[in-house]
Amino acid sequence: MLSLDLPKKSSPSEITQTNRVLVVEDEDLIREMIVLALSEEGYDVVTAADGSTALQLLKNTDNVHPENAIDLIILDLMLPQVNGLDICRLLRYQGNIVPILIISAKGTETDRVLGLEVGADDYLTKPFSMRELVARCRALIRRQRFSSITQQSVRKFKDITLYPDECRVMVRDEEVNLSPKEFRLLDLFMSYPRRVWSREQLIEQVWGADFLGDTKTVDVHIRWLREKLEIEASQPEYVITVRGFGYRFG
Repeated sequence: MLSLDLPKKSSPSEITQTNRVLVVEDEDLIREMIVLALSEEGYDVVTAADGSTALQLLKNTDNVHPENAIDLIILDLMLPQVNGLDICRLLRYQGNIVPILIISAKGTETDRVLGLEVGADDYLTKPFSMRELVARCRALIRRQRFSSITQQSVRKFKDITLYPDECRVMVRDEEVNLSPKEFRLLDLFMSYPRRVWSREQLIEQVWGADFLGDTKTVDVHIRWLREKLEIEASQPEYVITVRGFGYRFG
C-alpha cells in the first residue's frame, strides 16, 4: 500500500511557475493518488496508463505543442506495451533530458542500479509515501532548473567558451586573460552573434554613454582582442570587420 500522508499544500509564493508532470502508471489507484498529491501542490499533471501512450504524448508535446513541454516524468517500470526501462533508454537515446523518477515494486539494489544506469534521475520503491514522492519531484525539478540556468549563462562559439559569472574565457581549451573592457566586448559579441555593431554602439554598451574619448579606442581594443582569440590576427575568424559599418562576431 502507498501512504496517504498528503503533503501540506504549498503557499502561492512557493510556486513560481506551473510545472507539468507526466505520470506513467498502469495501476489506477496509484495513478490517481499521485495525481491528487501533485495537483494539491500546484503541478499540472497529465497521465498515461501504458508505455505507448506515454511516448505518443511526449512526441506530441515536443513537436506539436512545445509550449506544453513536460518538466518531469514519474515512470513505472512494469507497463503494458512498452516497459519503463525501454522508455527511459529511448528518451535518453533521443537526447531528451527531462528528469525521470522511476517508481517500482522492484526494489533490489540491482534493479535500482539498472534504472539509474539507463538514464533515470531517481528511483523510488513501492510502497512509498506521497510526502516523499512530492519532495523528490520538487528536488528533481529544482535541480533541472538550476542546471538550465547555469548552462544558459555559459556562452560558446566554436573554440571559445565564455563564463560571465566567473569573468573567465577559454580559447581552444586554454584560459586567456582579458582586460575588463576586452571581456565586456567579447561578452557583448557572443550574446548577439553575427549582429553588426557600429563603433558608437560599442562605446555606448561597453564604455558608457558618457564616454568622451575617441571612437578609435574601439579599434585598439578590437586589435588586442583579436591577438588573444584568433590563430592569425590578420585573418580573423571571430571578430570580423564589416567595412563602412563596424564589427560583428562570427
